[in-house]
Amino acid sequence: QASQSHQFLSRCYVQPQWIFDSINKCRILAVEFMHYCIAAKCIKKVFVSIKGIYIQVEIDGNEISWIIPHQFTTPPPSNIDFRVMLSFLEIYTTILGFVNFKLYSTLNLVYPPKALEEVFSEESAVYYGDDIYRERLESLNIKLAEVEKDEDEDEMDAELLTGDDSLEELKKQREEEENFRTLFKDCKFFLGREVPREILALVIRSLGGQVSWSSDTGVASVYAETETDITHGIVDRPSQSHQFLSRCYVQPQWIFDSINQRKLIPVDDYIAGCMLPPHLSPFINKNSYMPPEQVELLGRTDGEEAEETTTPLDLTAEEKKLAIMAMPKKRKMLYNKMVHSNKKKTSVVNKLKRKRDELDETRTKKAAV
Repeated sequence: QASQSHQFLSRCYVQPQWIFDSINKCRILAVEFMHYCIAAKCIKKVFVSIKGIYIQVEIDGNEISWIIPHQFTTPPPSNIDFRVMLSFLEIYTTILGFVNFKLYSTLNLVYPPKALEEVFSEESAVYYGDDIYRERLESLNIKLAEVEKDEDEDEMDAELLTGDDSLEELKKQREEEENFRTLFKDCKFFLGREVPREILALVIRSLGGQVSWSSDTGVASVYAETETDITHGIVDRPSQSHQFLSRCYVQPQWIFDSINQRKLIPVDDYIAGCMLPPHLSPFINKNSYMPPEQVELLGRTDGEEAEETTTPLDLTAEEKKLAIMAMPKKRKMLYNKMVHSNKKKTSVVNKLKRKRDELDETRTKKAAV
């Protein structure tokens, strides 16, 4: 439902006035869900592709992925009937509204969301009561109702997670997860006007960081660029007119790669103006193609890959043929579909490997010249 809402937002900006209410509702629901992700600190993976930005969160042990289109997309084809899409969108927006209400109630957040800022009075802090408040809420840089933690419950859980090896392992995993949820707690970011502000504010605040931007580019600017305790400047230009020596200027990919590797990686390869390393997808499996950089990152060797691809049963060709002949018709059809699917995946992997080899060979020849 979240992907459908974002896709509808990106495709309907040239549509007539009758569709404006649906666009407005999609925007409201998308902002509500992103505010929940920030409050729950549940973002796990981020990948920027040519189609959009893929995000994965974990809610109640379930991994949920959706895509946010880029801000500037191509115009939709003229033969799309948005009236048909509206019939499906009405179902999705209704479901997503109930889901948002349930998610907010689990965190003791007020729904519809309200900003907890002293500058807003009770009269003005009404959900989307005016355009200024709506812009501030859509900026994803204002605080909502905070969760009140039960200290006694936390102490009881800490006592239960002691005294046993398996429980100690669970405690260690819990500590690692808490450390990841506060990955950017010691970082203070300032965004340049050319970077995607919404997605960066979402992932940075979701992992405990502080973020702001120039008040000329958008509302809800928390602090100015001249603050001395800013640690990182996020820019996407090769050079800056003025720089502060107290901070490092990195490109947005550093944020996404740090999240996918679950640690603050060195900024040497991400300095403004540098050639960026490959942006590797965290959504991989053992049967898909992995570039050499991905293999090196995962610490896997060719021997380990070969060990994973070996079949558990070593059958001869005759035994395999007899086993297939003995299968019932339905199972044989299912088996043939599985074989066809595996061959198709293998051909895609081999094609990508050949393209990578050709690319490496071309780069080697150019370097030699």
